[in-house]
Amino acid sequence: MDEKCENAFQELKRKLTIALMLTTPISGELFMVYCDTSIVGLGCVLMQQGKVIAYASRKLKSHEQNYPTYELELAVVVFVLKTWRHYLYGEKFEVYFDHKSLKYIFTQRDLNSRQRRWMETLEDYDFTLHYHPRKVNVIVDALSRKSYDQLSSLWLREFKMHAIIEDFELCLGSKG
Repeated sequence: MDEKCENAFQELKRKLTIALMLTTPISGELFMVYCDTSIVGLGCVLMQQGKVIAYASRKLKSHEQNYPTYELELAVVVFVLKTWRHYLYGEKFEVYFDHKSLKYIFTQRDLNSRQRRWMETLEDYDFTLHYHPRKVNVIVDALSRKSYDQLSSLWLREFKMHAIIEDFELCLGSKG
């Protein structure tokens, strides 16, 4: 049993030292959100003081695949606001995206009902939009274009990590 515990401990140590480190947010500090869309999905990263707080992405729904690019860019901003409302509501933040036309959504006269609904959601937040070229937006570019088969592989690895931790905890419990 000791060798099994040692192996579980070493595996846990290895996994913890290679994992991406996220940081906790600081209320009152400026948040930065980097967004991207593709024909496959939406991706975004929430940062503060140059450190990652969270990543989020999702596959496009079938009806969203028909949206024009500027609507997808608006959709990812709405996705950000819904996903990280608990961080962003009442805070100042900046949203960076890689499609110039989104900057002009606030000056458009004729909006369809979906755009109007989304604009009402945006009005609840204190943020500014910034154009950010795709070549600089590498992380979210990858998130929005990733294979969702790879995502299930990540979930499987996370599940295995939990199993390793449980094995280690069982080993510790049996020693005491």
